[in-house]
Amino acid sequence: MQQTRQRHRVVLLPLPLQGHINPMLQLANILHSHGFSITIILHTSFPSPNPSNYPHFTFLSFPDGLSQSEASTTDLLSLILLLNLRCINPFRDCLVKLSRLVLRTGGVSSYAAFAAFPTLFEKGYFPVQDSRLEEPISELPPLRVKDLPVIKTSNFDSYYQFLTDMVRQNKASSGLIFNSFEELEQPALATLCPDFHIPIFPIGPFHRYFPASSSSLLTHDETSIPWLKTQAPKSVLYVSIGSIAAMDEKEFLEAAWGLANSKQPFLWVVRPGSVRGRKWLESLPNGFIEMLGGRGHIVNWAPQQDVLAHPAVGAFWTHNGWNSTLESICEGVPMICMPRFTDQLVNARYVSHVWGVGVQLENGLERGDIERAIRGLMVEKEGKEIRERMLHLKEKVNLCVMQGGSSHESLQRLISHISSF
Repeated sequence: MQQTRQRHRVVLLPLPLQGHINPMLQLANILHSHGFSITIILHTSFPSPNPSNYPHFTFLSFPDGLSQSEASTTDLLSLILLLNLRCINPFRDCLVKLSRLVLRTGGVSSYAAFAAFPTLFEKGYFPVQDSRLEEPISELPPLRVKDLPVIKTSNFDSYYQFLTDMVRQNKASSGLIFNSFEELEQPALATLCPDFHIPIFPIGPFHRYFPASSSSLLTHDETSIPWLKTQAPKSVLYVSIGSIAAMDEKEFLEAAWGLANSKQPFLWVVRPGSVRGRKWLESLPNGFIEMLGGRGHIVNWAPQQDVLAHPAVGAFWTHNGWNSTLESICEGVPMICMPRFTDQLVNARYVSHVWGVGVQLENGLERGDIERAIRGLMVEKEGKEIRERMLHLKEKVNLCVMQGGSSHESLQRLISHISSF
């Protein structure tokens, strides 16, 4: 059987963004360990992982034709639409000859919301009106209108068309792979299956199959783990809003004072560019860091999986990108949710109101609300109950990837499915 699998080559083409490249490389490692040859096609206009870290893969470059200014745009929708346009001709002849499997790097619940957009459009939920933000969506409980996975854009028609095309093409594929597990998202899987007449493979969490890989496109600050070693168990709040999301200067200052006033130790990732219009920490008041007396540690970027696994970390203030959400669940770390756009909005709602393993900052960023959320999660009784639920969920993660677990069995089905092509 091993010799048969070695004759199969899997070709992977990621969306060239950090949050998509990480799970793709994890999936590539999983498939390679089961005998498949891996080819990864990278966009030449974007930072890429170092091929020397993956000698067991074949890497090819794809000239997507984007200029430097086009590739560095902060308009995510425009970037995706432009990539789709520029990639059509080089890949059309190749793709029609391939059996295509689709890797969804987000969660099943957020994807179910994307798939429901045509129905929601017909029922008048779009365009979203401010007066309806708190209105429950009966078709997608427990979501409200404000939780729908939208991008703030003046070109909603293009966004809607992009999503409907994406779902239509996914339905025409040979199968969907999710970086999730049945015990976490069974209701969403049950919602999708009747409408998707293709196999669906929830085989995650991907990173549970292998140690953390060095696929970060940003350089880690090597001081994070040594600083954590000086802190008491479960005392540190880890803060990171991911590789794309940003906040304005006012939000940044409210976050800084909320962290300081909470009196809890914190490790804060402030990525260059995460504060709009600023290079790094110049917005902080004079003497702010000194005032902390060593209680806070601020870095450009951190090895997130190692940080979340560290015994000193007691909570995670996150933007709720799917990778971050899943990594937090895997390590049993409760969350403070601050979603910014698209699937993050859905993920935060599920974390706080379905799985019950976090709290959400829903009314903007105000230092008093931030301080109360931190202390409520890390010091008070509410936080203890949330931690207990999170530890119970962590146990389910550990079981699902073991032999006989739901993700392990789904992976075996995926391997058989690919081998049948």
